[in-house]
Amino acid sequence: MFKANHQLIALFLLMSLAVFLFPACNFRVSNNSSSPIRASSTANCRVIQHVMEETCVPTSPQRVVTLAPDALGNTLALNVKPIASTNDFSKEGAFLPYLNSKAKGIETLGSADRPNIERLLSLQPDLIFGWGGNSLEAIYPLLSKIAPTVLYRWQDGTWKENFNFTAKVLGKQETAQAAWHHYQERIQELKTALGNCYKDKKISFIYFSFGRIGTYVKNSLPGSIFSDVDLQRPESQDIISPSGNISFSEEELEKADGDILFVASFTDSDIQFLKKN
Repeated sequence: MFKANHQLIALFLLMSLAVFLFPACNFRVSNNSSSPIRASSTANCRVIQHVMEETCVPTSPQRVVTLAPDALGNTLALNVKPIASTNDFSKEGAFLPYLNSKAKGIETLGSADRPNIERLLSLQPDLIFGWGGNSLEAIYPLLSKIAPTVLYRWQDGTWKENFNFTAKVLGKQETAQAAWHHYQERIQELKTALGNCYKDKKISFIYFSFGRIGTYVKNSLPGSIFSDVDLQRPESQDIISPSGNISFSEEELEKADGDILFVASFTDSDIQFLKKN
């Protein structure tokens, strides 16, 4: 079960790289123009339907603020550098380590569920973009008075669909196409390298996080990559979950079994980062 092979290391690396592939005007299309901050004609913006309503966003936003780590990652992957973003782990701390080099110079706005509204207002963004499956929906009316605001729920689609939605919001569809082309090239390279060696093998991928054991299922980022590379998963992991992952107890360790097993966990630097923030 604990078999290792250098070719399969490429799969793990591709999963990591995919994270990097993939993180105005009248704000509403309705006649509500009550915003005291900014309003103009829809001629200079594009209508975007999102989880809250329809919003007209700038054709080429220049001062983007992201209110979720995955929104930040996708935005950076599309060659747009936000002026500020929230952070999942702390109010004032650094961004997640894998984003640090790309996120240099981006101002932090606190945690994703409690952004610093005063600081956000002072930055005068022309677009606010973030995950709406948290307290942001409750403060959406306030956010939309600061700048055109688009919220999404990652549970409503796959990571691929969320990446494409980000590209649509930013008007970066051509950049997204180039990113997908690069992704498909990397997938094909990996499929060629693997050949038929693991055609009949079940690949298990589990992680340890905050005292629990979990796995990413087929509609997650790792799960979809396994699928794209035509690698099979154990039946217990070859399922769909609203969150893209499931947890199981020590008594259910058979769900972790497979012909080949990948195990992911926090590194020492990750743990120090979390303790610090």
